[in-house]
Amino acid sequence: MEWETVIGLEVHVSLSTKSKLFSGTASEFGADPNTQANIFDLAMPGTLPVFNEEALRMAVKFGLAIDAEIGKRSVFDRKNYFYPDLPKGYQVTQLDFPTVGKGSLTINLEDGSERVIGVTRAHIEENAGKSLHEDFHGMSGIDLNRAGEPLLEIVSEPEIRNAKEAVAYLKKLHSIVRYLDISDAIMAQGSMRCDVNVSIRPKGETELGTRTEIKNINSFRFVEKAINSEVQRQQDVIEDGGRVVQETRRYDADRDETFSMRSKEFANDYRYFPEPDLLPVEIDDDYIDAVRATLPELPDARKTRFAADYGLSEYDAGVLTATREMAEYFESVAKDSGDAKLTANWVMGDLQALLNKNDWTIDQSPIQADRLATLIARIKDNTISGKIAKTVFETMIEDSAGVDEIIEKQGLKQVTDSGAIEKLVDEVIANNPDQVQQFKDGKEQVLGYLVGQAMKLSQGKANPGQVNQLLREKMQ
Repeated sequence: MEWETVIGLEVHVSLSTKSKLFSGTASEFGADPNTQANIFDLAMPGTLPVFNEEALRMAVKFGLAIDAEIGKRSVFDRKNYFYPDLPKGYQVTQLDFPTVGKGSLTINLEDGSERVIGVTRAHIEENAGKSLHEDFHGMSGIDLNRAGEPLLEIVSEPEIRNAKEAVAYLKKLHSIVRYLDISDAIMAQGSMRCDVNVSIRPKGETELGTRTEIKNINSFRFVEKAINSEVQRQQDVIEDGGRVVQETRRYDADRDETFSMRSKEFANDYRYFPEPDLLPVEIDDDYIDAVRATLPELPDARKTRFAADYGLSEYDAGVLTATREMAEYFESVAKDSGDAKLTANWVMGDLQALLNKNDWTIDQSPIQADRLATLIARIKDNTISGKIAKTVFETMIEDSAGVDEIIEKQGLKQVTDSGAIEKLVDEVIANNPDQVQQFKDGKEQVLGYLVGQAMKLSQGKANPGQVNQLLREKMQ
């Protein structure tokens, strides 16, 4: 039987406010356990919440970026459940009246096509604390540093059809929140986490199958692997005569399998009711317009502009605008060097290889934008050849000196003196009579060999264009 996969994603993004959602406590990552929790975060009797307006502004900003409906009246609710890292015994969230309503994301697929995925809603809620198991034998520790941190939970429509589409959706979402500067979205630190709802149904069916939810996946790679593993498991269960049970599961990356955690809760299990200590939040068109005025140039718009202004292919423009930092780096180099296409080649080639090799972000690169721009400018003005530029680039990784200083210090300046190059060419012609005769007999490809010999004699410093031209002239 042929199966169709149906996937919906619930993505939790930690908003990068300076303080928590309902208290003035700082919310920085990496602090010692329980050093960022005040009496409200600890749920001491008599404490009351004070809403952080910056979280609202960030949520509205995200909603505008995905062309979503903005709720002019949003209401906070209590979601009741009991867990050690939830001091109050309930989570403050938004149920029926979220800040952000229906919107959409356009994702780019590997074959070059695009798909529009609906976003059901994005609501503001507070984070829970964290249970720690590693340092405690037979017990768990509770760290309440992140209890009360503001989250934006972004819920997709069940319109994603395979693991690769899910990853493309997540990457687009990651790019947008980073462009908006509302979250650092570092998945390894938990500031962007993903719950994946997966079901399958016979191809051609319209009714949804029974879904399972895989909780708290924190990397693009694991999202793809978890989905593929769970889809295969569900197929095996049904084809063996069993039935899929609606439940919450976890993904074990070491075993590449999902495992049952608990039966899936329904909304009535949480006994939602409006938060009595918080008034509804009401905003007007003026507020929304003021937030709209702060929107930056978003990935799709920047991609279109890069293709038009810099003559880049759709693919290259997409790669260079995938993150705000990469786009800004490229544009800075392109403007300073005066050659966008050569810049694109260097950024996506040698620079990206360096970053990948060391698992660095563009911000951690030892090759700053102004230094790469100078290197490209020296290729353009024939100070060095493209081949020598690669040697200079390698030196720049370890040596913080200026590009011109490195070229001078290592004696890498390109030979452009016509008299010096003519001597090289004469020597190559004298030393290779057979190849010269082959060229005269019409074998054009031998010219490349002769240019190579001249470059070898000059230790790569001769201008290859001049060598090529002079060889051709003399042999003809």
